[in-house]
Amino acid sequence: MIFVTYGAARSLGNRLSLILVKIVLITLPAMAASEPVRIVALGDSLTQGYGLIQQDGFTAQLQRWLDAHEAEATIVNAGVSGDTTAGGLSRVDWTLTPDIDGMIVALGSNDLLRGLSPELSRANLTGIMEAAEANDIPVLLVGMQAPGNYGAEYKAQFDAIYPELAEEFGTLYFEGFLKPLTDLAPWEQMLDTHMQPDGIHPNATGVSVIVEAMGPTVAELADLARK
Repeated sequence: MIFVTYGAARSLGNRLSLILVKIVLITLPAMAASEPVRIVALGDSLTQGYGLIQQDGFTAQLQRWLDAHEAEATIVNAGVSGDTTAGGLSRVDWTLTPDIDGMIVALGSNDLLRGLSPELSRANLTGIMEAAEANDIPVLLVGMQAPGNYGAEYKAQFDAIYPELAEEFGTLYFEGFLKPLTDLAPWEQMLDTHMQPDGIHPNATGVSVIVEAMGPTVAELADLARK
C-alpha cells in the first residue's frame, strides 16, 4: 500500500514537472517578444537635445511617444553636439553594442555648416550603414537638405545622398529632421514659434512636432528590430 502511494505520488510529480516545463516553454517566447528592443539614436546636437532640459529633448520626447503608442522600444541617446558624419563613423562600432537592436542615423547638419564635400559625407554615411549591415542592425536614416547658399550643384549632390543610401541599403527613410516644421508653416514663422533663438535648434514645441511626425517610422523600426 505504501509502495503504491509512493509510485502514484512520483507519477503525479513527473506529470506536474512536464506540465511546468510546457508552461515555461510556452511562456518564454511571449516574454521575449514583449521585452522592449533597444534603439540607439546616432546623431549630433539635434539628437542630443542641445539647449533643452533633458525631458524636452528629442530622445526623451520620442521615448514618451513610443510609450504612449505601446511600441515597446527603449531609445538610447547617442547624440554628440557638433558631431559630423566623420564623427559618427568613428564611434559607430562601439555604439553598436550587443544589446542594441536598431539604429536611427541623423547626421549631416554639421557637415553642411562647415561646407564639407558631399562626397566625403556620403562616404562616411556609407561606412555607418555598412557597420549596421555587418551587425544585422535595421536602420532609420534621417535625411538632410542643403541650403542654397553653396550653389545648386552642391545642394543637388548633398540632397541626393540620403534617399540614395536608404535605397541602396534597404533602410527606412525619413526625409528630414526639421522637415515637419517646414511642412507646418513658412520657415520665418517657425523661427519665431518652434526654434530656439539660434535659429538652428528646435525648442521643446518644435521637437514635439518632429517627434509626432517621425514617431510612426521609429515604431516601424522597432518592429523590424524585433524580428
